[in-house]
Amino acid sequence: MLNLNKNNIKLGASAADKTDAIRQVGTLLVETGHMKPDYVSSMMGREKVANTYLGNGIAIPHGLPKDRELILETGIAVLQVPTGVEWNPGETVYLVVGIAAKSDEHIEILSNLTYMLDDEAAVQKLAKTSNAGDIIQCLTDRSPQVSAPISAEADFAKFVDVQIAGKAGLHARPATVLVNLAKEFESEIRVRYGAQSANAKSLVSLLKLGVEGGGTVRLMAQGVDEDEALATLRQEIEVGLEDEEETISISLGRSLTFESAPIPGIAASPGLAIGSVFQLKRGKIVFEATAKDPAKEETRLRQAVETAKAQLKELYEDVKVRSGAGKASIFLAHQEFLEDPDLIEEAIAYLPHNRSAAWAWQQVYEQRAHSLEQLTDILLAARAADLRDVGRRVLRLLADKVEAEMTLPDAPVLLIAEDLTPSDTAGLNPEKTLGFCTAYGGPTSHSAIIARSLDIPAIVGAGPAILNLADGTCCILDGESGNLYPHPSEADLETAKAAQKDLQAIREAEKLACYQPAILTDGHRVEVVANIGAAVEAEQAVNAGAEGVGLLRTEFLFLNRSEPPTEEEQFEAYRQMTRSLNGLPLIIRTLDIGGDKAVPYLNLPAEENPFLGVRGIRLCLQRPDLFKPQLRAIFRASQVGPVKIMFPMIATLEDLKAVRQITDEVRTEIGAVPVDIGMMIEVPSAVLMADEFAQEVDFFSVGTNDLTQYVLAMDRGHPALARQADGLHPAVLRMIHQTVQAASAHGKWVGVCGGIAGEPLGAAILTGLGVAELSVSIPSVAAVKAKLRSFSLPQTQDLAKRALKCRNAQEVRALV
Repeated sequence: MLNLNKNNIKLGASAADKTDAIRQVGTLLVETGHMKPDYVSSMMGREKVANTYLGNGIAIPHGLPKDRELILETGIAVLQVPTGVEWNPGETVYLVVGIAAKSDEHIEILSNLTYMLDDEAAVQKLAKTSNAGDIIQCLTDRSPQVSAPISAEADFAKFVDVQIAGKAGLHARPATVLVNLAKEFESEIRVRYGAQSANAKSLVSLLKLGVEGGGTVRLMAQGVDEDEALATLRQEIEVGLEDEEETISISLGRSLTFESAPIPGIAASPGLAIGSVFQLKRGKIVFEATAKDPAKEETRLRQAVETAKAQLKELYEDVKVRSGAGKASIFLAHQEFLEDPDLIEEAIAYLPHNRSAAWAWQQVYEQRAHSLEQLTDILLAARAADLRDVGRRVLRLLADKVEAEMTLPDAPVLLIAEDLTPSDTAGLNPEKTLGFCTAYGGPTSHSAIIARSLDIPAIVGAGPAILNLADGTCCILDGESGNLYPHPSEADLETAKAAQKDLQAIREAEKLACYQPAILTDGHRVEVVANIGAAVEAEQAVNAGAEGVGLLRTEFLFLNRSEPPTEEEQFEAYRQMTRSLNGLPLIIRTLDIGGDKAVPYLNLPAEENPFLGVRGIRLCLQRPDLFKPQLRAIFRASQVGPVKIMFPMIATLEDLKAVRQITDEVRTEIGAVPVDIGMMIEVPSAVLMADEFAQEVDFFSVGTNDLTQYVLAMDRGHPALARQADGLHPAVLRMIHQTVQAASAHGKWVGVCGGIAGEPLGAAILTGLGVAELSVSIPSVAAVKAKLRSFSLPQTQDLAKRALKCRNAQEVRALV
């Protein structure tokens, strides 16, 4: 029986937000000697990967399994918040039950809590009580209740007894897994434990059983699929129901703990950097001061204001989800600025004098901001910066051009920016850029991809809070965890410096072993090849340990010039690469232009949805004058070394058959021998038709960056959505799984050339899914090979199986 006394209960508390509530209940557990202070951070970390809202005004925050060594003694604490605290949008919590559990001693209290989920009046009573004894009695003295009379189970002819694995028992996570599995069957399914039984499709009912670790339950089923249901549930219970302690533990990297509170973002490029912040200042907002049509300018102004309101609304919702309503409220204030009719009317008053909307708007918001700055009230004066922020947001929408400045200090810095364009990132000097952190963007954005290719540690999607860091602020940037640590203590700096030395030693060891194949501990082999985008990179790939080139982006031959490359130019580039590879395979992707890659001399018409328009193979089919010379150059190069051809953006069988016909015609003209033909898997239709496609090609290569944005319908360059476009989302992983299954049925292999192949977690999951080849950025080759050599194939398969069952990318990333 777990002891709960008045020292573990705080009545009449108030909490600014969920984070504040967790900190308070965690402090109670620290003060009563149940856990170390660092476990509070672990409780915060749990919220990023799981919802601890139990229901009906109750939440049960607890830490991550990996941090259980921080628990001194199992215990719970209760924070009563009579006015409530928003846990997640639409979820208000009045009783915060913090749990520090080494094993299963808390299961009885958790069981008692579930009874309260059915009794709203009881929760409201405990939310208002001034007597801690009421809470103690409710959580510890409730008499066991039977969820259903045993006689009600007489019709269940089929049953099986099975022991619950592990020490923690049937707590929230494994119970949720069991419920979701049970719901897949039509039969009625019940679980009996001792004198109680419960509906297996009801989470509340299962938790009420209070099943302890090692306890034996009876599964009973009645219905059309009863046998299959019992067999499946028994098997899943025996392997642990995905409980954290019962699944195979895979270490994918270092784990650092700092005293400083982090600003969390999304890991975009691995590495650890220490340095001073430099805010990237956007350049001039260029516009004409005069205009001839006041009515048109008024319309432009009103449209820009409405667009800015929509942007701020999206920003508020995004920040509220990640950081709570308190931190997001500033963007509600920004919206209020734009609701001020006087502000807009004053700007409109300038327009009849042949002033442009941009000029008029700038005059008005700057005058208002200047007036605020003159106030003696410090808080009101500070609103001037907010007004200017809002003003510039509208002004950018009205501008003719917004120039960017990329001038960096002479000393190396940690670059901070709202976001970085591909050209911004490509122009970074690694010697001056220790790392970068952006407020927006996602892990599949071009800036993240380029950062990995430059081996620059990077974080994206960290939110607007980073834009408030003053230049010169010392920070630690951890590109592996995705955390930025401002104002680190001396102890933090020492920890980071030691980690840098360790990381450097690991990198050196990986480089020494870079030519060793990626053979798993049980002998399974995965080919690790490189993505390249220039002729000179072929030799660099070989020197880095790549076993070939899995993706040659041929666009480099077509960009930054005034006319298309000739067949001879292309042949010479491909021949140089085949020689550099010295017999290693070279997969050449045909021209993939369109979407976000514009080529002025092609005079392509503007498209409303370029990512859904004429791009990739569609352009090649429309422009045989571009396509056929490239195919001739490739077939000529195939006579010098092993070359394979890969077609991008194949969406239909008609596309593939048309391109195969042209390819065969060109090969016949050249007199070249056949080469392996593959296609990119980048759109959902290619996955759904993978069985048919597998009969027409020799291999598939999954482009996870494009596949992610098409599956999730999220532009990977969108400032508000890109951070959610994560290639480890279960929807994307299930697409890859389906592709591998279709290819395997026809004896074909699958590679992956997208960003997640270069992540340790991504590489392990993809291997477990049956991917045979991982094509990664050159700097990632040695690290991916080294990491794969530490796994067995069953380990990766177990990890992949769990990933496929997750509900979002956060759950996938929390598997290790």
